[in-house]
Amino acid sequence: MKNISKDKYKFSHALRPFSFAVALVACGAGVSLAWVEGWRNPASILLVFLGGVLLQAGVNLINDYADLSEKSALKATQADAIKRNFQIGIGCFIVAAGIGIWFVYQIGFAFFVLCIGGLAGALGYTLKPVNYKTRGLGVVLVFWLMGVLMVLGSYLALTGHWNTNVIWFSIPVSLLVSLLLLSNELRDYEADKHATIQTLVVRLGYQKGILIYKALVAAVGLSVMLLAWRFNQPWLLSGLLSFVFLPRLIDLLQADASERGPLTSGSGQMLMVFGVLYNLSLLFGFSS
Repeated sequence: MKNISKDKYKFSHALRPFSFAVALVACGAGVSLAWVEGWRNPASILLVFLGGVLLQAGVNLINDYADLSEKSALKATQADAIKRNFQIGIGCFIVAAGIGIWFVYQIGFAFFVLCIGGLAGALGYTLKPVNYKTRGLGVVLVFWLMGVLMVLGSYLALTGHWNTNVIWFSIPVSLLVSLLLLSNELRDYEADKHATIQTLVVRLGYQKGILIYKALVAAVGLSVMLLAWRFNQPWLLSGLLSFVFLPRLIDLLQADASERGPLTSGSGQMLMVFGVLYNLSLLFGFSS
């Protein structure tokens, strides 16, 4: 039996703070689009970001819970750490749900439906009987759950109404969210295959995983260019400056498993830089 890293289940590791870029960028897109329409309540904006980060933290902290039943080599201290992280993760969901209820009170049933869908998706990521991570569906579903729905939910929480254009502007961000999860599956390919965790990359194979990674990058570039053209907002193209990270990331895709560790953090950095530039272009481009 392959040894399990003693640090894998430490709170600081399980929290995966680098992934908070997902919540910050996705919520930031919704906030930016609401801001240019004149919805600028600081307290509500703070609650949107807090709710998004808590959801992301909750997903991260419950991520290893299935290991309790699937890995016989766990030590007592590791099992205790998994249980503690799970409890804290559920606590994050409860607080996030409380924030969601406040917005439901302010907005109405439409936001309630969105919150239930998002929370169910977050819990179903690793928890049985759904556990769509091991069904090879994680990369696809996070596009909607942590991308489109989070951008749209942030916008709806602040404005109280729907806007189809928000969905279009969420696409580049959502593609990068999927890219970040895919980078995690590529990084852990050998370990997941050994543990029979049927992620998308394990199911399709590593080389096809690389092709999907490159296709997602291309789709981000194409979607940004189309949005810049369709809405006459050339500043949206500034987000593509984040592609400066790509040569290093492509090299890591070809690296041995022992050297592939920085792939996920590097993809997260690209997401964060893209998100800052893209959201600023939404904020100031549409305000001008």
